[in-house]
Amino acid sequence: MSKFGIGDIMKQAQELQARLSKVQEEAAEKYVESTAGGGMVSVKVNGRLEIVELKIDPKVVEAGDLPMLQDLIVAAVNQGIRSAQQLMAEEMNKLTGGLKIPGMS
Repeated sequence: MSKFGIGDIMKQAQELQARLSKVQEEAAEKYVESTAGGGMVSVKVNGRLEIVELKIDPKVVEAGDLPMLQDLIVAAVNQGIRSAQQLMAEEMNKLTGGLKIPGMS
């Protein structure tokens, strides 16, 4: 039976932190796309939860329905953020093997 000392635990924690940082960097380079209104508004969000692209069908603008356009933008952005969060959760799950680590939900 082997015993782990505090040094071993610290080393493992540092290795986990390094792998976590790498996964976060890699996930930040991944993108998800979301749409609203049947594709009238689309948004692209990266793993850092940053909006990197927003597209609006010109027909929506021509219609002049500003409240509808605003609702579509909000819906697309919110769905994009949820999708990016799910992407990050999946990447973290790969790292932790499903282990629930406080602060990494």
